[in-house]
Amino acid sequence: MNSSTFSIKGTIVDVVNNRIYKGSVDIDNGKISKITESDNDENIFILPGFIDSHIHIESSMLIPSEFARLAVKHGTVASVSDPHEIANVLGIDGVKFMIANGKKTPFKFFFGAPSCVPATPFETSGFSLGVNETEELLKRDDVHYLAEMMNFPGVLHNDPEVMQKLALAKKYNKVVDGHAPGLTGNDARIYANAGITTDHECFTTEEAIDKINAGMKVLIREGSAAKNFNELIPLLKDFPDDVMFCSDDKHPDDLVNGHMNLIYKRALALGFEPLRILRTLTVNPIKHFSLNVGLLQPGDDADFIVVDNLNDLTVLKTFIRGNLVAEKGNSFIEPIREEPINIFNASAIKESDIQVSAEKETIKVIGAIEGQLITHILTEKALIEEGKIISNTDNDVLKIVVLNRYTAAKPAVAFIKGFGFKHGAIASTVAHDSHNIIAVGVSDADIVNAINLVISEKGGISLADGTKKILLPLPFAGLMSGNDGELVAEKYETLNKEAKILGSKFSSPYMTLSFMALLVIPELKLSDKGLFDGNNFRFTTLFLK
Repeated sequence: MNSSTFSIKGTIVDVVNNRIYKGSVDIDNGKISKITESDNDENIFILPGFIDSHIHIESSMLIPSEFARLAVKHGTVASVSDPHEIANVLGIDGVKFMIANGKKTPFKFFFGAPSCVPATPFETSGFSLGVNETEELLKRDDVHYLAEMMNFPGVLHNDPEVMQKLALAKKYNKVVDGHAPGLTGNDARIYANAGITTDHECFTTEEAIDKINAGMKVLIREGSAAKNFNELIPLLKDFPDDVMFCSDDKHPDDLVNGHMNLIYKRALALGFEPLRILRTLTVNPIKHFSLNVGLLQPGDDADFIVVDNLNDLTVLKTFIRGNLVAEKGNSFIEPIREEPINIFNASAIKESDIQVSAEKETIKVIGAIEGQLITHILTEKALIEEGKIISNTDNDVLKIVVLNRYTAAKPAVAFIKGFGFKHGAIASTVAHDSHNIIAVGVSDADIVNAINLVISEKGGISLADGTKKILLPLPFAGLMSGNDGELVAEKYETLNKEAKILGSKFSSPYMTLSFMALLVIPELKLSDKGLFDGNNFRFTTLFLK
């Protein structure tokens, strides 16, 4: 039903006026021309399409056009998208690629200007976006906001570059997105008063309420990686106009199964009213970010979905600007073929490159946690063989390696607890935030093989276990594939299953691995430059003094 003029009847869910009634919707040239209240026998519900209020499209491992092809199946019509990941690899050219590719689809991508590239000076990224680059992006009409300001210490201490970027957002009348885990009290008020309007990093309702009281909107996040829905969903009861929903990171195997529709159903199961949930998925992000997305009102773009009922919420049809883009699990968005863009200068390594001499018997170990971005600082007695520290499968202390992908450098090596591998290794070039090569495993041989697999394709995720070698190439910045999203999801799911066969109990070993180099989230992480203490924001030694 891609005709320019048509009408549809059913039960209309009016999220603007908080009404549900029988009627018909007339669409003319992509706009809603008229809505008429009238009795009909149609057993369908018509409501605005969903919006993800904060996501890194790169986390889907799909270029924007392929992400869109999957998302519309689940009723998502728009996303507030931070291209921070590709910007760390390719700078402005990466951001421009995301915008250009997204424009080739009917899906409504609202990209921002990354504010913190690189995220810290303690890692090697492909590019740095300074004040001039930020202004170049913010002055564009197709860049809609200043993306998450992760450098909250810089805001609190009036860092000159940070304050200049915030001033540019004000100059170009662009909203500023936030990122301030754990920030409360007067610090939260200083952060908000700097013009930062949202936060998606709240761990507790107390923290979230503090930020709401400071004038910020809180994004309830439930993605593939960080999951804060259970803790924060009570906010929907007392602060319905001050919260939104987001995924932040959505891996391909999860995206195949659902998107914002799953968040709706979880909130519904807890007893929240459909209209209250739907407003949070539609009205709130549209109003806050000034998005050009329809809300099923006369004069709006015809961005809406048709579902079977408000309990099961089976998405029957998705329309964007009056075009039918998905129906009953089938996407009608055409695949877009793009030439990969990338920066990748790493060369194959050998086992001697990752050996660790045993200077002392006790070492600091990264404590990885299921479903969390944070880690713990642990201490363990090292397993030493011929003067070298090796992985200890009995105690689940495994070797972790980060290798600079941008310039030739020696690998950084440390140890991590939680992955549970009994044999084999995995590696990835999806390693937040600078996306160097990261690997964890048991034997040096398997670790090296896993790393060299992704080097051979200039990016991807891999598994090595003796003669078994599996690779999902990610030729777009080492982060994304341009192939069919369903196939990418299938290969990614296979790799996850194989990683669990190695012994991991993590629900998503590759997802967990990707955050072990994320220095802005404490406590202990590994960058390409060394072991990093996130509590004190400085490098630390492997050995206890």
